[in-house]
Amino acid sequence: MCPPTFFDVREAKNPYMGHPIDRIRAHQQWQNLRRSLEDAGVKVEMIAPVEGLDDMVFAANQVFIGDHDKIGKFIVPSRMRYPSRQREVPFYVDWFRKRGYRVIELDFGEDFLEGHGDLLWHPDRSKIWAAYGFRSTRGGIEKFAAAMQELGIPVVPLQLVDAHCYHLDTSLCPLNQDAALTNPSAYSKESLKDLRRGWKRIHELSSEEAHRFMGNGIVANGHYITPYLSDNLGKILAAEGLTPVIVDTSEFEKSGGSAFCMKAFLD
Repeated sequence: MCPPTFFDVREAKNPYMGHPIDRIRAHQQWQNLRRSLEDAGVKVEMIAPVEGLDDMVFAANQVFIGDHDKIGKFIVPSRMRYPSRQREVPFYVDWFRKRGYRVIELDFGEDFLEGHGDLLWHPDRSKIWAAYGFRSTRGGIEKFAAAMQELGIPVVPLQLVDAHCYHLDTSLCPLNQDAALTNPSAYSKESLKDLRRGWKRIHELSSEEAHRFMGNGIVANGHYITPYLSDNLGKILAAEGLTPVIVDTSEFEKSGGSAFCMKAFLD
């Protein structure tokens, strides 16, 4: 995680942006999220924030993190669509390199790839779900898939069509290896078919629920950390044996992010 010391909204990058930030409240909300993760049994490590990097708090986006028998722990650095966010990437790469992660550098050319915003491991690590359409490009996904193919890891491309679900992590949340939360209207018809084929149980969120970041939650040791809890989401979590933990992220939602966006799991 990265503390929100310099968090701000100064550049409109998605439909949510446009409201001023209360930095004191944002810091309190971030601390509550951190405590909720620790209460769920998660060890939290920090990267130092950098002045001028408004979105560095969204730690899910700068690299893709993996572990493979062939090469050990590795990362794939992102090529972010917005130059202001691309400046975050070297700080994250340096953090991981110093901790022994192998860095798989890809030549994206004119394409983009935005880390765990658009790349989600299936919980059993059998595949990677990969979205394009608003931030990551189809070409970026294809170049990433070629690198993962060398490790024997299949990548399933999904096309996003809802600008409010501009990252995959706003419309797909794996709950366990058999079940996932998703907002069907976020995908093209063919991609939705591919998504449904990959899970035994698909639980649907409405667009309204997804746009309030209920699918941007964090699954941690039997808990589901979410900014809001609808009756529908409550029933889904009960069916999958997850306990809801509500954490206010309203200041970060002004920037188009919530709980999942603010962490990157190392394991």
